[in-house]
Amino acid sequence: MKYEPLVIHLKSECKGRKNATKSSELEQSLHISGNELRRRVNRLRREGVPIGSSADGYFYAVTAGEVYTTIRQLQAMESGLKAAISGLESALYSFGESEGGEVK
Repeated sequence: MKYEPLVIHLKSECKGRKNATKSSELEQSLHISGNELRRRVNRLRREGVPIGSSADGYFYAVTAGEVYTTIRQLQAMESGLKAAISGLESALYSFGESEGGEVK
């Protein structure tokens, strides 16, 4: 989505990691919630828009290195989520099953 307000803002105000902007500032500038901001970032990334992120906030990536660093960050998050899922699946064993296979 080429003309998405978030993309326009990032391209003009937040080009490169050195110009990263905290999500709270983006939320305020774009008049959207944090959840909506994350939904938009996710959708735009899936469409191929190079939105980077770091501890300093979001930015429009201008180098392959910035994109790669964001990819590595997302992979670490994915690993953490998989570990949490695995732990929760293990926790299921502490629950008995009732009739019909429902977990009690």
